[in-house]
Formats: sequence, C-alpha cells, structure tokens
Amino acid sequence: MPKLPEDFKEKYTRLLGKSRAQQFFNSINDSPKSAFRFNSLKENHCLSSDPKKEVSGIPQAYYGKISGQDPAWVSGAVYSQEPTAMFPALFVEARPGQKVLDLCAAPGGKSTAISEQLKGEGLLVANEISHTRAKVLRENLERWGTTNSLIVSEKPEKLAQCFPHYFDKILVDAPCSGEGMFRKNPQAIKYWSQNYVLLCQERQKEILNAAIQMLKPEGELVYSTCTYSPEENEQIVSWLTQKFNLTIMPIAVKTHAIAHGHPEWADNNPDLIKTVRFWPTAELGEGQFAAKLKLSPNVVVQAKISPNQKKKKKIRPQKEALTKSEIQLIAEVLDKFSLPAAIKNWRLNSRVRNNHVFIPALSDSANLHLQILANGVELGVLKKNRFEPGHQLAMVLAEQKQNRVVELSRESYLKYLHGETLRTQANETGFVLVSCQNFILGFGKISNHIIKNYYPKGLRV
Repeated sequence: MPKLPEDFKEKYTRLLGKSRAQQFFNSINDSPKSAFRFNSLKENHCLSSDPKKEVSGIPQAYYGKISGQDPAWVSGAVYSQEPTAMFPALFVEARPGQKVLDLCAAPGGKSTAISEQLKGEGLLVANEISHTRAKVLRENLERWGTTNSLIVSEKPEKLAQCFPHYFDKILVDAPCSGEGMFRKNPQAIKYWSQNYVLLCQERQKEILNAAIQMLKPEGELVYSTCTYSPEENEQIVSWLTQKFNLTIMPIAVKTHAIAHGHPEWADNNPDLIKTVRFWPTAELGEGQFAAKLKLSPNVVVQAKISPNQKKKKKIRPQKEALTKSEIQLIAEVLDKFSLPAAIKNWRLNSRVRNNHVFIPALSDSANLHLQILANGVELGVLKKNRFEPGHQLAMVLAEQKQNRVVELSRESYLKYLHGETLRTQANETGFVLVSCQNFILGFGKISNHIIKNYYPKGLRV
C-alpha cells in the first residue's frame, strides 16, 4: 500500500470532504487499469475482443494487455494505452484536411488516435522536446501507418515562430505533477509536493502561451493533464480565458464515468463545469483532466520572433524530384503491391534527399529550421542500380489487402524479430511482405526459397 504524503491527504480532504476523500485515497490502492485500441487505418483486425470489456466512450478500445512482442502490436494493429489517456485525443475531433498539432506528443498514443481522425488528409505535427522520447514517438507513428505527419523535436516557443496562427486544432497534454499516475507509478508519489505542483503550473503556462500563438482564430485547444490538482487544471483553464479570451466549450463524451470541473476551485467561472475530470473511484482508469477551448475570431496572439530567426535565409532547394531512371527502379518494387490512396501518386509526389525517397507531409519543411525526425512517408532508399523499400512503407501497405505476403509460423515469427534469415516454400522472388497471424510485420526478400530479413535493426528483439 503506497503511503500518501500528509500534505496531499490534507489538501484533498479539504477539497472533497472527509468521506469522498477517503474513497479517493482507497482507490489509489487498487490495481491500475490496462487497455488497448484497434487501429482503424489497418486492413483487418484478427485479434479477438470481448465486448464485455469495452472501454466506455472509446470506439474499438478494450481492457486487457498486449505484449510488445505480439504480432498485433508489432504490426501496428493495436496500441496499448491507459484507458482515460485515450480521451483527450477523442476530444480533439479532428476532421480530414485539418492542420493539427500534438505539442507534447510522446510516446504517441494521442498522435496515433488523431491520425485516425485525419484519415491521411491534412497535416499532423507531432512534437516532443525530448530527443529520446521523440524517437519512440516516431517508431509508434510509423508502426501505426500514419502518412501525413511531421515529427519534430523542438521547444514550443521555437515552433511558435515557425507556425504562427497555423493550426485548426492543438492538443496540449501537458507535463504535470502526475497525481493521476500514483497507483500506476508509485515513484510519482515520492516526487510530489505542493511546491512541485506550482512549478508544473508555471511550466504549463509557458507551454500554453506558445501554443496559443500557433492557433488560428476560431481554432480549438484541448488541454489535458494526468493530475487532479486545481492549480494545474481549473486554474490553468481560468487563466487561459482571462489572458487570451478563450471560450470554454462543452465536451461530448459517451461515458458516465466522469466528473465535471469545479468553478469554486478557481475563479468561480460557471463555464468551468464544462471541463471534465476522471477519478479512479469511477473505475474507468487512472486520473485525467481535460478541457476544450476555442479562440475568438478577433483574437490574434503575436508570436515573438527572436533576432536569430529574422536573420535566417531560405534554404536553396536541392534536387528532389525523381528522375525517369529512379522512377523505373522504384516501380519495379512498388508496382507489385496494392497501394493505398496516400501513396498511389508516388511518381508525382515523391522527393529524394540523400537517396531517401519520401512523400512529404509538408513540402517546405527545410525552411523551417526545425529538428525534423520524419516528414510524411519514407518509401525506401535508392542504392546502386536498385531500390530498397523501407519499413514505414510496409506499415502503410498493411492498410489494405495485399497478395505478395508470406505467412510465418510462431517459431519463424520470433526468428524474424531477431533479424534471422528464414526458409520458405513460397514461389515468389524479390520483395514480399512478411506476416504472422495475418498481421503484416515488414519486408523480406526471397531468393531460392530463402527470405532475407529486412526488419529494422533498431526494432529487433
């Protein structure tokens, strides 16, 4: 049983009353909830699910655990995610064609959900300031089969200089004191203090100040945390309405396992009741808070331009269009597969940079002077007189039924994850997709009934 700080217990006893507070403290001793979501972008779902274990309010989400070595996970057919953490992305309600920013995006659960909403149309900018965590974000978005994302690793204020008044929707799942993670991560209890809560509040204001600069007039902001504290929740939302004239919007959610915000915990703005909080006592999942706000059509928040930013010149575009010979090499591989709509026009839309062939999500990204990890879909690499398809292409091809697929046994599947070559009875030659339990895992290349392994070294087990 975790020992809660006395200051924490006194604070929530004062806010909730003795009886409700004790129920809340008791719930922190319960086991945390685990869940997963199906990927609607993928061609099929071969994993059985129990409707009795559905996560209330989230489409195609179920309680349970999926191993990181399960074919469903490796193929990007499912994403493991804490149940209440699924809701902020749902509240974004992005529409195909819109420009959306996930500002604090790692490890990628919310970005993958937003990419499903966009259905390959529009732009998703997924940012993570930590380079290490940004690499995980990239892996998860590529596994998911996302085709229209720009993945960057930058400070919010740097992004604000590059994308002023640009986005239709912005999600800020802000760094917080983590009170909602106490039972999932007891280490978070050790770091808690009221001073830490106030420190997080100041950090959240800095991040949001940059986020608002990137929001279009009448654009929408979803703000969320995994903490309960009013200082980081209702009081932050109140600050947003006062400083930027944002309007608090109602949140449509198909579950009764939520509580509404508390105006009395901030400035008594009655609209704060439109915010939502998930308590562990509702037994849906861990702690979470979310608010949805809209920028006035008459409000334009000016981005601060640093002196260095003013001096930067546009980068001269390098030779990026495909030559006829390059198109021929690529076509020898791609024409054998059924191409989803997002890459069907690859001959026209592809670009080449350092021999890497990709379809950019944002065509003029080089002039942004950002640390970009990925831009759109990488189709593969041009090598001497040949084209080698990339792993991300395999994940995108999994969005629809394919014929050049070699199904592996469980034993061969584990060898494939290890990076070993495999024997096959298949009569195909050249590049094929490799699958297990009908989940597409990546590429292999067959010659003389031997499958050369193209599963990326960085992902191998």
